[in-house]
Amino acid sequence: MATVRCEKLWKVFGTLSASQLAQIRDQNLTKEAVATRFNAVLALRNVSFEVQKGRTFCIMGLSGCGKSTLLRHVNRLIEPSFGQVHLDEVLVSALDRRALGDLRSRKIGMVFQSYGLFPHLTIAENVAFGLEVRKVDRRKRREVAQEKLRLVGLADWADRLPGELSGGMKQRVGLARALANDPEILLMDEPFSALDPLIRRELQDEYVAIAQSLGKTTIFITHDFEEALRVGDELAIMRDGEFLQVGTPDEILRRPADAFVAKFVAMATDKLGRKEPPDSMRAGAMP
Repeated sequence: MATVRCEKLWKVFGTLSASQLAQIRDQNLTKEAVATRFNAVLALRNVSFEVQKGRTFCIMGLSGCGKSTLLRHVNRLIEPSFGQVHLDEVLVSALDRRALGDLRSRKIGMVFQSYGLFPHLTIAENVAFGLEVRKVDRRKRREVAQEKLRLVGLADWADRLPGELSGGMKQRVGLARALANDPEILLMDEPFSALDPLIRRELQDEYVAIAQSLGKTTIFITHDFEEALRVGDELAIMRDGEFLQVGTPDEILRRPADAFVAKFVAMATDKLGRKEPPDSMRAGAMP
């Protein structure tokens, strides 16, 4: 059974009537046509996918293709124009405000490119912040924070402030904070893209190890095909709000669906200096 299931998602940004939105969907209009006819932005175009329990589904594409918008539909930070999102068969759009808040706090963890740490709180307090919101007692919060900080290699930094940490360390804190509520689903929006290459690779490897050991279901957003190969069990290539191809890393590398996907494949293989990724870059493998 899929942990995450999105069905026929459309998102149009602009001031449009219900009939105009229906025209866009029913006529299956492109991004260019929507901009020309309605002076609106088509962000998602009939997107459907499933993520099985414990798997990492990696969505990649160029800036502005709609990947971050799609991610924010999963926990309903953005409402779809059309379509449905199910999490373990729960229809997210049917939840009231209280139930939605409970779903977000207990079932979903998010990691962003920006660390979003509170500068006046210690590292442990930042990690445990979601538990504090849920009114978990202080001793339990501290235990959980220490456990998650050990998981990301920062147990000795629990009582430091964020200003004392490097960028890579702050991103580890962000991951520990996302794990603190023991969510079933991780939503990761280009979490490592601002880091130096060596630190970035190190955190990619740490993420893969943690996700596998804890059995987390993850949607991972990136614009870097090499990163997608390293972390993804299944990949989706996105352009202008729609999926061009979905498949395993090997399937996409060996059989790109069109010229656009082939360009991504060519760029990645040029970096690697070979026609296929080494075993250490295949999904689920560790260097």
